[in-house]
Amino acid sequence: MAAAGAETRGAWCVPCLVSLDTLQELCRKEKLTCKSIGITKRNLNNYEVEYLCDYKVVKDMEYYLVKWKGWPDSTNTWEPLQNLKCPLLLQQFSNDKHNYLSQVKKGKAITPKDNNKTLKPAVAEYIVKKAKQRIALQRWQDELNRRKNHKGMIFVENTVDLEGPPSDFYYINEYKPAPGISLVNEATCGCSCTDCFFDKCCPAEAGVLLAYNKKQQIKIPPGTPIYECNSKCQCGPDCPNRIVQKGTQYSLCIFRTSNGRGWGVKTLVKIKRMSFVMEYVGEVITSEEAERRGQLYDNKGITYLFDLDYESDEFTVDAARYGNVSHFVNHSCDPNLQVFNVFIDNLDTRLPRIALFSTRTINAGEELTFDYQMKGSGDISSDSIDHSPARKRVRTVCKCGAVTCRGYLN
Repeated sequence: MAAAGAETRGAWCVPCLVSLDTLQELCRKEKLTCKSIGITKRNLNNYEVEYLCDYKVVKDMEYYLVKWKGWPDSTNTWEPLQNLKCPLLLQQFSNDKHNYLSQVKKGKAITPKDNNKTLKPAVAEYIVKKAKQRIALQRWQDELNRRKNHKGMIFVENTVDLEGPPSDFYYINEYKPAPGISLVNEATCGCSCTDCFFDKCCPAEAGVLLAYNKKQQIKIPPGTPIYECNSKCQCGPDCPNRIVQKGTQYSLCIFRTSNGRGWGVKTLVKIKRMSFVMEYVGEVITSEEAERRGQLYDNKGITYLFDLDYESDEFTVDAARYGNVSHFVNHSCDPNLQVFNVFIDNLDTRLPRIALFSTRTINAGEELTFDYQMKGSGDISSDSIDHSPARKRVRTVCKCGAVTCRGYLN
C-alpha cells in the first residue's frame, strides 16, 4: 500500500484568517471594545507580557523589550528586569539566546558571550521568531485537542528549527469521502452475545477469528481482517471486541525530527506489544483520482496515498490535507507499528478502516513508525502476504536509519 508519511512531506499548517491577537490589537489601537473577542472597558487598557523581544544593560540595570499581549508592536516598551513577573518567559528568552549562540555553523560552535550589554540584531530576531513559533504551536496543539474525539492527548514540540504549524492541513477523526463517494456507516445487523469471547460473535459471522485476547492485544497475523462489534450489537461499550472504535488511548506528541524527516510522532507513555495505537484516516478518493494526485505528489517529492486494496483496488486514502495524528507518522524499514484492516459499522470490503498496532513494547519517548511497504517487523510479520503494492513512480530515498534500511521508500 502506498502509505502517507511525514518523512518527505512539504510544509503543513493550520489555516486561519485573522488571528484573535490581531483583532485585539486593532481594537486596542482604535480604543474600541468588543466582548466577543474579550476586549471590554475593564480590560481595554490592561497589559500582560506576551513575550520578550530584546535585552540591554543601561547603567548596570537590565532591561527587556516587552511585547504586550493584545497590543500592536508599536506599543512595545523597555521594562527593567525588577518589574517583570514572568519567570517562564525570562527562562525561555535565556534558553533561546543560548541555543542561537550555541548553534553549529560550518562545523564550529559559536561561543556564547553573555557579557554583552546589548544583543546583536540577528539574536533578537531569532528570539522573536522562536517566541512567535511557540505561541503558534501552542494554538495548534489546543486546536488539535479540541477536534480529536479520543482519550489520548496530543502535544506539539519543535526544538529543532523555526518551522511552525503545518499549512493546509485539517484534522479529522474518520474518513472524509470525496464528492461522489458514499460511505455507509450504519450496520444492518449485529450480534446478541452475552460474552463476545465465547459466543458466536461478529468475527465468526464473517468467517474469521476474534482479533483480540483478554488483555485487549491483537492475536491474529497481519493480513487477517478485524471484525469488531458494531452499533447494532447488543453488547455494551465495554465489550472486549470494541478496541479500534474507542480511539487512541495514549498521549502522543507531534515533534520536529532532527535528521531531516520533517515532523514525526512519539509516544509519551509506554505502549505494550500488540496494542492498538491509532487509526489512519484521510480523504477517500477513487483510484483514478489517486493516480492523478500521485503524479503531483511525485513532482514535489512527497507521498500521501494509501491504497485500500483489501479485496479490490477501487479506493485510496489521501492524507495530504485531511488526517489525524497518523498523518505525521514516519516510515521505518524496521517499524514498531503494523497495519490491519478493520470492519465495524461499514462492512463494505472495498472500504476497510486502517488500524495501526504495536509490534513490540514501545517505551515512552520513542518515535512511532510503520513500514510504508507494509512488510512489518517482529513476531507478527509475514513474508507470505503481499503488503507492498506501493506506487512505483519516483524513487524516494529512505532516511529511517534502521540497520535493515532498504534505501528507498518505494
